[in-house]
Amino acid sequence: MERFLMQELVKWKDKKNRKPLIIKGARQVGKTWLMKEFGKRYFENAVYINFENNRRMKNVFEMDYHIERILSALKIESGKKIEAGGTLLIFDEIQEVPRALGALKYFYEEAPEYAIVAAGSLLGIALHEGTSFPVGKVDFLTLYPLNFTEFLMAAGQKQLVELTEEKDYSLVNAFSDKYVDMLRKYYYVGGMPEAASVYFETDDLQEVRTIQQQLLLYYANDFSKHAPKETVPRIQMVWNSVPMQLAKENRKFIYGMVREGARAKDFELAIQWLLDCGLIHKSYRIRKPGMPLISYMDMSSFKIYMSDVGLLGARCNLDAITLLEGNEIFTEFKGALTEQFVAQEFASSGMELYYYSAENSSGEVDFIIQKANKVIPVEVKAEENLQAKSMRALCRKYELQSAIRSSMSGYREQEWMVNVPLYMLRSYLNM
Repeated sequence: MERFLMQELVKWKDKKNRKPLIIKGARQVGKTWLMKEFGKRYFENAVYINFENNRRMKNVFEMDYHIERILSALKIESGKKIEAGGTLLIFDEIQEVPRALGALKYFYEEAPEYAIVAAGSLLGIALHEGTSFPVGKVDFLTLYPLNFTEFLMAAGQKQLVELTEEKDYSLVNAFSDKYVDMLRKYYYVGGMPEAASVYFETDDLQEVRTIQQQLLLYYANDFSKHAPKETVPRIQMVWNSVPMQLAKENRKFIYGMVREGARAKDFELAIQWLLDCGLIHKSYRIRKPGMPLISYMDMSSFKIYMSDVGLLGARCNLDAITLLEGNEIFTEFKGALTEQFVAQEFASSGMELYYYSAENSSGEVDFIIQKANKVIPVEVKAEENLQAKSMRALCRKYELQSAIRSSMSGYREQEWMVNVPLYMLRSYLNM
C-alpha cells in the first residue's frame, strides 16, 4: 500500500537542518510498516529497535546520554552496522522508554548526521503524564488510517484517482457509478491497513469485520492497560457513546448521553485520553465564520468522530448489505457515516475540524474550513438530497464567496456554490 506520508518522509530526509522525527498515530494504522519501508527504499540499511518490553534498551538509556555509547549498544542489539547518512535508526513504541525520548535532543545537538525516526501510539498520553520531552529538538508527522484516495490506489484503481486529481469533471461524472461503488465499500472496510489488506486479498467482508472487531477489543484492552485506573470506566463510557452521539440528528456531543446528569468536568480527562490515543477526532463549533476560525471557536460545544469509518460501522454491527445496497431502513445513520468519512478525510489532511451552528437556532453547517485566505462552508449529504438551506442562510448573512455541498451527486457549479462529489472532495480541495 502506498501511503502519502511517505512523500513527507522523503522531504524530511532531505532537509538541511533535519531533526529526529516522531510519527504519531493510533495503534495499527501502519506506523511500523511505513518506517521500515522508508528505510528499505531510501537508506542503505535500517536498524529497527522496539522499546516495548525491552529491558536491555531501557537499561541502556537509563545510564546517560553519551551518544557513542548508545550507538554501540544499538549495534549490538540489532547486529547491524550504523553509519551516519546511510543508516536509518527506527525507534518503535518509544514512549515505553521515556529517557529514549530525552535522548533525541542529544542526537540532534551532538550527532545530527544520524537519521532517526521514532513512533509512539500512546505518545500523547506519555507526555501528559510528565515524560521529559525534547521541545524544539524533534519534528512531527501524524499517520492516519488510509484515506479514500489511498484506498483506491491499494485497490488498483489508479486511473480513477488520476481523473479526480486532473479534475476532469466530465469523465468523473461519467464514471460516477464506479466511484460510488468504491466509496460504499470504503464505508464498510475503512482505512485500517490490516482490514483493507484482507479485503483486497480475499474479498471476504466477514473476515474484514472480524479484524475490525479484534481491533476494537485491542483498543479496549489498551484502556485497562495504560489509562489511570480511576479513569478507565469513564473512557469506556465515552467510547461507547460515540456511535449514539453520531446517530442523533444533532451530532453535538451531549454529556447526558454518556451518563445521566453528567457534566463536562466528569469526562474531560476521558475525552482527552482518547484524543491522545488518536482514536477520536474533535470538531469544535464556531460562533462566526471569520478569519482565523480558531478565534471564533466555542470550546464548550463540539462533536466527536471516530478515527475510522470502518470501525464506526463495526461498533454499530452494520452488515454489508445495509451499506452496499443502500437499505432504506438505514437512511438516517448513513448521514452519520458520511459525516464521519468527511471528518477523517479533512483530519488526515491536517485540517482542524470546525462546524457552525447559530445561537438559539436549529440551522447548522457540517464543516467550516479555512483554505488560504478563505472561509468555506461545507455541507455534507449522504445521498442526493441536495437542499442546503442552512448553508445558504449562512452565506447570505456573512457574505461568503465560496461554498461546497458534497454528496453522491455529480460535480456541477451553481451561482452561489459548487456541488463536489464525496469521492473527489479531497482532490478538489487539493488536500
